[in-house]
Amino acid sequence: MSQSSPARQPGLPFVFINLAMTADGKIATANRAVHRFSSPRDLTHLYELRATADAVMCGARTVEISQSVLDGGGEKFQRQRRGLGLAENALRIVVSGSGSLDPEARIFREKCSPIIVLTTRLAPAKKLARLRPLVDEVKVCGPREIDFRAAFHWLKVRWNVQRLLCEGGGELNDALFRADLIDEIHLTICPKIFGGRTAPTIAEGLGFKRLAAAKDFEISRIRRVNDELFTTFSRRK
Repeated sequence: MSQSSPARQPGLPFVFINLAMTADGKIATANRAVHRFSSPRDLTHLYELRATADAVMCGARTVEISQSVLDGGGEKFQRQRRGLGLAENALRIVVSGSGSLDPEARIFREKCSPIIVLTTRLAPAKKLARLRPLVDEVKVCGPREIDFRAAFHWLKVRWNVQRLLCEGGGELNDALFRADLIDEIHLTICPKIFGGRTAPTIAEGLGFKRLAAAKDFEISRIRRVNDELFTTFSRRK
């Protein structure tokens, strides 16, 4: 898989997101019990994308519900990373503005690569004290909300993150869209319908109230594999 163009904004990593969604735009069921519903080919696609990234990022709730460790997928994908001149496994970033991340989460038991927690000054000192021994760095990036632009600049300077892959959830994606930080979207569309007004979508949170403020992307790639569509949207230049 070829790597994408450099980030449009100097001083920041290239930021791309990857998600699977149903035909009605849901990324999980309304009770969030079902979060993995795409094909084995989509899982391979996920690891192919991770193999091109210096860092993989998820929201705390997504990491806990999915029990993801944000791993590299094994030797096949590690060879791909070596061919690109990358470290064996991507840096792992967990976002939690409140610091409410379970110290018993599965991700902390897997030592495949460094873990960074991005948080805010709202996070209680006790919660951060419990996390610090489990991770490589806790970075406070704002008073009440995470300043993702500053956080990403810090990741590029401090950890040499040139390509940053975000895997959700919807509120984290929304914050990145509103901060105008996403360069590319990888979206697998699956032939299922979940329904439900409370079922999460790829971008939740505050959203945009006016059409003029909406972020504009263009389809740069689309392919069908069996009954799934693998699409790529690039930021309009």
